[in-house]
Amino acid sequence: MTPPQSRRCFLAGASLVLPDRVVSGQTLVIEGNRIVDFVSGPRETGPDEVRVNLEGHFVVPGFIDVHVHGVAGTDTLDAGGAAVRTIAEQLPRFGVAAFCPTSVACPPAELDRFLEEVGRLRQTSAPQSRVLPAHIESNFINPEFRGAQPVECLRVPSGTSPNAASSGSASAGDAPQDFTARDILDVIDRRRADLAIVTLAPEIPGGLELTRALVAGGLRVSLGHSGATFEQAQEAIAAGARQATHLFNRMRPMTHRDPGLVGAALASEDLAVEIICDGLHVHPAVMRLAVAAKGPSRTLAITDGTAGSGLPPGSKAKIGGRPITVSDIARLDDGTMAGSVLTMDRAFAGLITKCGFDLVQAAEMCATTPARELGLVGHGVIAPGAIADVTVLDSRLQVVQTWVGGVRIWPPTSGFVS
Repeated sequence: MTPPQSRRCFLAGASLVLPDRVVSGQTLVIEGNRIVDFVSGPRETGPDEVRVNLEGHFVVPGFIDVHVHGVAGTDTLDAGGAAVRTIAEQLPRFGVAAFCPTSVACPPAELDRFLEEVGRLRQTSAPQSRVLPAHIESNFINPEFRGAQPVECLRVPSGTSPNAASSGSASAGDAPQDFTARDILDVIDRRRADLAIVTLAPEIPGGLELTRALVAGGLRVSLGHSGATFEQAQEAIAAGARQATHLFNRMRPMTHRDPGLVGAALASEDLAVEIICDGLHVHPAVMRLAVAAKGPSRTLAITDGTAGSGLPPGSKAKIGGRPITVSDIARLDDGTMAGSVLTMDRAFAGLITKCGFDLVQAAEMCATTPARELGLVGHGVIAPGAIADVTVLDSRLQVVQTWVGGVRIWPPTSGFVS
């Protein structure tokens, strides 16, 4: 069984991926929920201590995915009230120590139910990935750049603050659901404590005003599913937007004369960018160019994973209640790209094998930068005093263990060597 959290644990013989270098043959010392030290060579263990032999392995900060809709057949918006918990139980096998459950545009009752579960799970001590405040790809996006987002759920905030009434459907077609933008904003106001990131398109009517209002309320605005011009994106950044959602995907393409949102994101020192690191949504060469512009310290590696992630090709799943089919990516029945089938372990490995980044850079983009951008002090790094969320990889960069708060939660069975 997993050792009690109060035990001192020694992860011995591994190469540790630190913020600035990789050190080999180290013993990582964990006490309670924190890293207390790392030392060269083995350490003797006492009767109430545990040693795990990890020669030939790498220990990296536990992965943090700020944009994930589901995994292994479960979508965050599945009915029943246990979808997020199921995802949290599955993600540790892919090295994920913490994640922002992510929703697509949906009716207010579904959004409320989703955020209520997120809030409940943030308080749990169950052996699972940490449930962070949610990321919503909101109802306030540009219908022309919606991708797999349901057009019938899109709304326009109409230049009002979150405390004023607003309009109905953002676009004609597909029989809009019977709710208003005000209904969605009421849920956001009520569940604000369990919400971290709101993706919106700043160019839609009221988008800029909504950006200001959400930022004033302590939320992180991410620009995405957007046809914003370079100038409109700059205005949104000046209004407080601090992130770009899955850069390059579902936004105006960048050209040398019309840089658009992509160009504004790459040029701005104030904006961090998400990149789907499957090598398909963004070509590896373009990923390298983006990281060269932003640096690993402003690049968040994400999966945009769906319920199809971790399932074999040909499998069926759902996103926001709509059927998807697993191939090299996830697609709706009409062929529309609907997120990825990526998992964070493969994102980490791909940054190294497809893009040529080193272990330190990959760890920064998969853990350190997401933690910093979300304000998670003491997370996302291997350092004395940091929270003991770590992932153990073998020489092929396959996950063999995941630790959260000093407790090994993957694999869930015994196997410690004392």
